[in-house]
Amino acid sequence: MVVAMGLEGSANKIGVGILQDEIVLANCRKTYITPPGEGFLPRETAQHHRSVVIGLIEEALNEAKMKPEDIDVICYTKGPGMAPSLQAVAVVARTIAQLWDRKIIGVNHCIGHIEMGRLITGCDNPTVLYVSGGNTQVIAYSKNRYRIFGETIDIAIGNCLDRFARVLKLSNDPSPGYNIEQLAKKGKKLLLLPYVVKGMDVSFSGILSYIEKQCPKLIKSGEYTPEDLCFSLQETVFAMLVETT
Repeated sequence: MVVAMGLEGSANKIGVGILQDEIVLANCRKTYITPPGEGFLPRETAQHHRSVVIGLIEEALNEAKMKPEDIDVICYTKGPGMAPSLQAVAVVARTIAQLWDRKIIGVNHCIGHIEMGRLITGCDNPTVLYVSGGNTQVIAYSKNRYRIFGETIDIAIGNCLDRFARVLKLSNDPSPGYNIEQLAKKGKKLLLLPYVVKGMDVSFSGILSYIEKQCPKLIKSGEYTPEDLCFSLQETVFAMLVETT
């Protein structure tokens, strides 16, 4: 019965989890929230992580009803991600591994997502649509490796949605994509947007540039509402992902 503590801090969310074999005993998180219309900068994000990580470790141990001596191994996100955030969490992981005299394992961020999804769903050999602020890939396991069968050729879908949320000055709490989704539920009118699928790959930068340019005049004229534009962007880019997957 291996008990692992994992520390994740590759972007603006930091989390500490504890697993006993395949059972999640704790999953504590905090998100660095910036004002509407602003993104999160690497230095400030790292400072946020440093300020809350010790409290999250204590919270995770309490939630799992465990003590440091109950932990067998310390895991941490080795990459990819924002370098200052990754460094801040890695230093803490290495420190507690030495203090507690435990083994330490660096985990690939992308594979961590895939393996957790496979664990929770019970899928044996899934085709994975891996989407986030920095990643958009269609992945499957082949010849002892996770291989990319299709991906974005420019920006990730999460980055596309985040940047459009800034145009509309939507809140970053709990996340821009979530708030776009809530507005999209109220949208009734579809704006035709570029639909860019190239073989198994997709492209989002041109769609974003187009809707960013059209957005102010469409809203000002009353032809489309912010809800309509959120609906149009979300449905178009999601359809592209469904097609390639």
